[in-house]
Amino acid sequence: MGDDELKSRIRQVMIEHLMLKLSPEEIGDTTPLFSPEGLGLDSIDALELAVAIEKNFGVSIPNAETAREAFQTLNSLATFIETHRAG
Repeated sequence: MGDDELKSRIRQVMIEHLMLKLSPEEIGDTTPLFSPEGLGLDSIDALELAVAIEKNFGVSIPNAETAREAFQTLNSLATFIETHRAG
């Protein structure tokens, strides 16, 4: 799966699982996920996103430190998935 395709799938997963009222185009590659200036996600969203990432991409988020790194932006999340994906 190419980088753009992966990011597109992540956007869809985020919109569906977090029930975001956004179009995929409104989630930029470098938009902060948890900042009020970005998507403004909260801790419940983080848990739901972690479950959705594991379910859809087969990659688990082992701890809060890893989550903080991976969940900064769409780019950081795509990099994490690509790096930790089995196969």
